[in-house]
Amino acid sequence: MARPAATVRVWDPFVRAFHWSLVACFATAWWSTERIDWVHKGAGYAALALVFARVVWGFASPNPHARFADFVPGPRKLLRYVGAVLRAREPRHLGHNPAGAVMVVYLLLAVIGIGVTGWMMTLDAYWGNETVETLHTGLVDVTVIAVLVHVAANVYASLRHRENLVAAMVTGDKRADDAPAAAAAEPSAQAFR
Repeated sequence: MARPAATVRVWDPFVRAFHWSLVACFATAWWSTERIDWVHKGAGYAALALVFARVVWGFASPNPHARFADFVPGPRKLLRYVGAVLRAREPRHLGHNPAGAVMVVYLLLAVIGIGVTGWMMTLDAYWGNETVETLHTGLVDVTVIAVLVHVAANVYASLRHRENLVAAMVTGDKRADDAPAAAAAEPSAQAFR
């Protein structure tokens, strides 16, 4: 009988709740665009509040994998990683890989841009302003494409590294093997349950 693989807690409850709540808010806002105005606005404002909370958590979290300083790459690190992906030699990352980290930052900034331009469209000063409306809908369109790329990249990484990344974002746990040596020095996985 095969011994189950050891796991380590990577995603704390806040990160997991944030992720799936943002998915729900974005999907609700997208679905309700032309249907129910108060639902659309409510989902948009909730998404903005979630992003604000995530930004705070990105600096204050006790979980190293949730902190921006841990996962946001510099240009060289990102280019090395993309080159490794193109050669199908990218390493497995316990937290976000460099490309995933860039996607996280983009999605956070995009939701802020979508929320702010949506709010601006409710103000008298910008009511009917085509530039603001075009920016709002353009950001949504680009973000929908980014979400599809994000999902496809997670399917690829799940297959490539034989690890269900969707399940990891539900349970918080990932396979411990192939983890960076620094993971051993991190706080106990129990601290993030």
